[in-house]
Amino acid sequence: MPHSVRDTGAMIAGMTPRLKEGDFVFCTTTSPAVIEAAARQALSFFREEEGVTLILLVEEAATLGFDTAMAMKRIELEVFSALDGVGLTAAVASALADAGIPCNMVAAYHHDHVFVPAGMAERAVAILEAAQRQAAG
Repeated sequence: MPHSVRDTGAMIAGMTPRLKEGDFVFCTTTSPAVIEAAARQALSFFREEEGVTLILLVEEAATLGFDTAMAMKRIELEVFSALDGVGLTAAVASALADAGIPCNMVAAYHHDHVFVPAGMAERAVAILEAAQRQAAG
């Protein structure tokens, strides 16, 4: 496994944003039957007091009866950011916010993932690549 990066500047300079295949939606449910069916298909799920949040491909979400109106694309940040690294999420969210692009961040063990509205994904990648170039100097 590659070395984890903790330094803020190094994380941003090495983030290498990659647009991944598929359109996703964030869904929520409290139904044990739907949770069981969806968990096998979910890219991610998170238990909250109000219910379980699932990130599903649009097609899978539609099959389970979820609203699919807000399709999002996933941008994977290829840097191996340390779980205790500081500043990558803030830098990404700020750069996109400055451009009027909403984002939802999901931090996993190996990479951070940025979900943006599908129609804004190409522009979001370009903004993140510019931020990466600027940080790399």
